[in-house]
Amino acid sequence: MPVKIRLQRHGKKGKPFYWVVAADSRSKRDGKFLEKLGTYNPNTNPATIDLNLDSAVQWLHNGAQPTDTAKAILSYKGALLKHHLDGGVRKGALTQEQADAKLAQWLDEKAGKVDAKKQGLSKAEADAKAKAFAAEQKVNADRIAAAKQAEADAIAAATPAAEEEAPAEEAATEATEENNEETQA
Repeated sequence: MPVKIRLQRHGKKGKPFYWVVAADSRSKRDGKFLEKLGTYNPNTNPATIDLNLDSAVQWLHNGAQPTDTAKAILSYKGALLKHHLDGGVRKGALTQEQADAKLAQWLDEKAGKVDAKKQGLSKAEADAKAKAFAAEQKVNADRIAAAKQAEADAIAAATPAAEEEAPAEEAATEATEENNEETQA
């Protein structure tokens, strides 16, 4: 029975979530499988991969062929490297301790790279938020300044009109006083 290590799609429409499974190559994509090896979530950044390394390597030892995407996932998590190192141990090229040390060193380097990417993404997100906040503050300050300017312009426009009305009122008051004096005389 030809066995493939492949992805089985789950999740909602537009939000895929995959199981990494060992399945008979003749079965349907989302059909019957022999063993679930892990999960793959491409919706997060960086993508979240949870893989049972030992069972994946065991299936590779037994002759299971990974699909292209599954091969990339297995390579990313170190399953293919472990399979390769185990082949070297079987041939006598290196000891099990040396193979384990090489795998541990590679996994540490890989974890460092992933952590650096996560920190870079979080820093970029924080920078974007800071820029957006600064732009929003500038817009608010401009809006407040424009409102104050409009208010000052309205007051300035009202003040000359009041000054024009004041002499007219004074003239009317003087005319009324003159009329009153004439009527009294």
